Amino acid sequence: MNTTLKTYTIREIVDGFIYNELEGKGLFGLSGKLLIQPEYQRNYIYADGRRDAAVIESILKGYPLGLLYFNNVDATHFEVLDGQQRITSIGRFTTRKFACKDRNGREQVFTSLPADMQTKIMDSKLLVYHCEGEESEIKDWFKTINIAGVPLNGQELLNAIYSGPFVTAAKAEFSNSQNANIRTWGFYVKGTALRQDFLATALDWVSKGNVAGYMSAHRTDNNITEMKTYFDTVINWASGTFDDGEKEMCGLEWGRLYETYHGQSYDHYKISAAVQKLYADPYVKNRRGIFEYVLGGETDTKLLEIRIFDEVTKQAVYKQQNGLCPLCELDPKSKGKAYKLTDMDADHVTAWSKGGVTAIANCQMLCKSHNRAKGNA
Repeated sequence: MNTTLKTYTIREIVDGFIYNELEGKGLFGLSGKLLIQPEYQRNYIYADGRRDAAVIESILKGYPLGLLYFNNVDATHFEVLDGQQRITSIGRFTTRKFACKDRNGREQVFTSLPADMQTKIMDSKLLVYHCEGEESEIKDWFKTINIAGVPLNGQELLNAIYSGPFVTAAKAEFSNSQNANIRTWGFYVKGTALRQDFLATALDWVSKGNVAGYMSAHRTDNNITEMKTYFDTVINWASGTFDDGEKEMCGLEWGRLYETYHGQSYDHYKISAAVQKLYADPYVKNRRGIFEYVLGGETDTKLLEIRIFDEVTKQAVYKQQNGLCPLCELDPKSKGKAYKLTDMDADHVTAWSKGGVTAIANCQMLCKSHNRAKGNA
């Protein structure tokens, strides 16, 4: 890959700048010659009133913004390889999309700044390396770059590697923060559209975990019908099965749960009653496991992390043992010694950590001394 160092003023860079509020991206600069956000780039994530303002404040203080990298598409057209967050922040500020503090600490948009400060910003120089090379070289370089201390996450890297019509269509649906479906998706999927979390989840579900393989196979597709249909099907199945909007539902493996259980018929009223009963049970330690536990017929108590035997079970086993500790019975010195119920503890015969269930068949009452010494043995 060949590189050439050039200098631009901010005035040149932001000439013709356009910002798409709907998709959250800066689009063009350099009088339309510069594509600021090619499809392999992440979404603009600096619009938080902190990082975007810090870029402008750095310029006003004369601090360097660091090198920028452009990829030469042809002799007169370029795309941002590294620096789109900084460039978009500058472009948004000069087009009055946000305010920052002036030297007196007052919030100012660009056009309300004194003329000398406006000129200082527009005449500030930026150092840019223009890069030329094969697509594989450009994208390999792109993957190595840390952008202002915010590394690319896994899905952002995959978007870069497999950029094309499919990624363009996928990002328009799943990476658009203005998509009206995001509120519904957020009940089941953790993360944000800007960091590609919904897209990553949709790809994971439809590909059964082989995201890179799926993106490679569909890279040149012009539509995302299969992925969108599958994602919507999983979400609709989850919302139709569970009436409950519990916070623990967010981030569950709904794709796997759908594949495992969608062929079964459920009465969502009974499902809801079972969920609420388990939520009220103080012995349930893992509420996230409640939903699969109910889907699976309420048999796998390991999902609930129930480790404590209830009082009814303790009393029943105590009576079965006649107050005797089975470990004391192995010692001639303590054999035949009966204990009060309050002097005994319920214990898993097969340790819970080794797969033992919290059920009467796996319960024994031990004297407190032996139970404390037993551990997970």
